[in-house]
Amino acid sequence: MEEHPKESYNTASQHPKMSDLEKKRTTTAYIHGDTTRFICGIIIAIIILAGLAALILWLIYRPSKPKFTVVSAAVYDLNNATSPSPSPPAISTTFQFTITVRNPSRRSSIRYDRLLGYMLYHNQAITPPSPLPPMYQEEDSTVAISPILGGDQFVPISSDLASGFSVDEAYGVVPLRVVLMGRIKYKSGVFRSGWFSMYVRCDVLVGLKKGLVGQLPLLLSPACNIDV
Repeated sequence: MEEHPKESYNTASQHPKMSDLEKKRTTTAYIHGDTTRFICGIIIAIIILAGLAALILWLIYRPSKPKFTVVSAAVYDLNNATSPSPSPPAISTTFQFTITVRNPSRRSSIRYDRLLGYMLYHNQAITPPSPLPPMYQEEDSTVAISPILGGDQFVPISSDLASGFSVDEAYGVVPLRVVLMGRIKYKSGVFRSGWFSMYVRCDVLVGLKKGLVGQLPLLLSPACNIDV
């Protein structure tokens, strides 16, 4: 029986060697991938460092809210019209308050603008809004302002409010709220903020008797509340 020679199979023919061009393409792809990852890593590191730098600068230069406190009050005119005429009750009054304004920040100055002031009695306005001059405050400083609120203009009020004011005036203790509103801007070194709305509420108890004109005793004057 005739034997047939076994065919030899060359494994090299089954797995051909990678050509030089393919090797070059593969190497280039690896290098390109490494370069892309390296650049992305640098960008991420820069973003993280920039964020940390911004956080540190904000912690160093972040401004603080100013602090307002009423330290004195005076009345120059008060007319509580409660006559039983068909017209609604109204009140006209002129008060002057001295208010200290404290900037506690050692690195930020404050600019105040578009300031208005008025008075409330039991959450109802008893004076029209009075415009106040703009103000600039240095770092870590305290200034005093003495706005005059009201005037000879009558402000309509409810009958209950007029009666309550007369009763408090008879007892000699009148609760008032001084409101200051406007906008403020901070400056910290080379950094400047935008404008922020400001709303200040100062609740005081004054010793007010009917017919009394001039300086009033402050029976209660806590620190004012401020929203920025």
